[in-house]
Amino acid sequence: MNRHLSILIFIVAMSCIIPNADAVSISGINVEKTVASLKGKTSLPSMLVDRGVRQAADLWTAEDGNEKDFDRFCQDYFCKNLADKTQLFLRICDNFEVIFGHSNRISIELQRPAQVTGYAYTSIDPLFSSYNAMHHFQEDMFNSKMAFVIILNFPHFTLKEKQQNGNRWSDLEWGFVRLGDMFTSRLPSNIEQKIANVMTAANQYIDNYNIDMEQVGSYYNQFYWHSPTPLISHWGLRDELKAAYSDAVNGVEKQEVLYDVMKRIIRNDVPLDIIKHDKSYKWYPSTNQTMLNGIEILTEERDSRSRYQFLLDFFQAEKAADEYFNDGSNFIQRKFETDYEISVEEAEAMFHQLLTSPQVQEVADLIQKRLGRKLQPFDIWYDGFKARGSMNQSELDRIVREKYPTKEAFQQDLPNILAKMGFTPEKAAQICSHVTVDASVGAGHAIESMMRNDNAMLRTRIGADGMDYKGYNIGVHEFGHNVEQTISLHDVPNYFLRGVPNTGFTEALAFVFQNKDLELLGVASENKLDEELKTLDLFWNCYEIMGVSLVDIKVWQWMYNHPHANAHQLQEAVIQIAKDVWNQYYAPVFKVKDEPILAIYSHIFIDPLYLPAYPIGHIIDYQLESYLKDKNTGEEVTRIYKMGRLEPNLWMKRAVGENLSVEPLLQHTSTAVQKLGSQKTKTPKKK
Repeated sequence: MNRHLSILIFIVAMSCIIPNADAVSISGINVEKTVASLKGKTSLPSMLVDRGVRQAADLWTAEDGNEKDFDRFCQDYFCKNLADKTQLFLRICDNFEVIFGHSNRISIELQRPAQVTGYAYTSIDPLFSSYNAMHHFQEDMFNSKMAFVIILNFPHFTLKEKQQNGNRWSDLEWGFVRLGDMFTSRLPSNIEQKIANVMTAANQYIDNYNIDMEQVGSYYNQFYWHSPTPLISHWGLRDELKAAYSDAVNGVEKQEVLYDVMKRIIRNDVPLDIIKHDKSYKWYPSTNQTMLNGIEILTEERDSRSRYQFLLDFFQAEKAADEYFNDGSNFIQRKFETDYEISVEEAEAMFHQLLTSPQVQEVADLIQKRLGRKLQPFDIWYDGFKARGSMNQSELDRIVREKYPTKEAFQQDLPNILAKMGFTPEKAAQICSHVTVDASVGAGHAIESMMRNDNAMLRTRIGADGMDYKGYNIGVHEFGHNVEQTISLHDVPNYFLRGVPNTGFTEALAFVFQNKDLELLGVASENKLDEELKTLDLFWNCYEIMGVSLVDIKVWQWMYNHPHANAHQLQEAVIQIAKDVWNQYYAPVFKVKDEPILAIYSHIFIDPLYLPAYPIGHIIDYQLESYLKDKNTGEEVTRIYKMGRLEPNLWMKRAVGENLSVEPLLQHTSTAVQKLGSQKTKTPKKK
């Protein structure tokens, strides 16, 4: 018996499938007859025959044909041996790369006016941006019966089965399994389009939600920004708050103003005139007063395009999709067990372990000592463990603008960035030839290519006067994504192994790049405790983003428990959930209750349940960086990311030799606290 057969014979559990409501009833007797007939005609494992036929039968509808049609289809299309199956697989790889690759490129081009600077807005831009060339794909595949060919020959395996058997599967077998993940439901194209429309509308809303801090005053009528400073919610506001740690004169006061702005955004009561950037008005977020020529304007007009309505629209679209998934799952389960391939319970347990660890108080005490004041709620974004935490933001901006006055300058320097990270000139050139840089309307993002003769997109903010440090920092992060996207497309064993186990793994490499931003910029650090600082910075980032991730999860759990809630009820629920998570994990440390700040993240409203990818990515990042410490980064990154989309723990074992775990980070955090705690700390200057 060949290796392919011996491995799969271990798989005995069948997927639990709930038939679609409109499926034709193919009797158990006829299924058994078809299975028995095929077993006598193929050398493939009996278990695969049984699984493939049953999964295909459960998705077969009256429109696909009657029972005789089903049996005839199975007889015609079930592969007779491994050679036939491999040939079929390779042909599907080639054809799907054409379909996915060109459809992806169509979306990229149609979304450019909404996502890239330099385009005059037209009313039809949102319509084209929401167009999805793939939204009929599943329907077309079922109508042509290509989906049934795949289900029949490449049946679906559960997460548990992948975890139990994955280490024994070859690259080709893993490709078979990943192809089997494609058609587990028959989601109508109108629901797919609805989800795409909601995502497009939400992204447009957030991309254009900027607060110009030049218009914003403090409770004491102080204006700390004296030139146009539009900051996108939430990224720009958060990064400006982080940058204020290096301002020894007005830093805390700036942070208090920014925090007041965030709370108004969470409450959805920012005056429309401020969102529209009407320079005639001044705004005091602490009291929510709007002033015109020194006179208070009494207006109740607020942003009517409620961020919470977008979240509700997402929920309703995903809930409508639930009934079409044969395993009876909801969106939360699919996001974790299918997308992340980590159960929501595993993720929550991992987050809880760090959030309740004694290291939290240890690090908090150290931060308070370094700040020379009591902790404020916004100190969840404390940035003082980074080398740039003590550097002047304007000087960093000057260095970056001089180096990257245009997007072309940044594009041309990408090979040099990779060379500094240990990539060979040939590999650096190959990767960079598949990356295109654009100036972003939003905060920045990376878009993967889905065919090998196309490019991945790197988007970050680049102003008319060049790239500033924030844009550079984001750009380096997004370039990390592009490097992963390119290696895991061009170097993987087969097309269906392209990518990584989940978004946390691409975030991990993006963080590896981002953490080296100053080093890549040529700004050397003379601190002998750099490694300890990085550990503490990563730990504190995890502490912050894990709480935000729990809010994201709990909000979706609440929506499923309250499916008929309106946008206002959802808003109040999100705020209360944010306060509850704060009170459980943060109030004991910060000594203040009922803070809503964990609800500020825009991801909650534009990319539901994406936030958990960040802490998962941080944990992977730490394990990955620890492993890479004494190795050539370029060589190891190439080796690791060309493994492709294996099951997460298997990927981790093969990449760095250990399972995904917060334990290494917790252990090293205590050591880092001890080393830094012995340092003498300068008390910041006071006004």
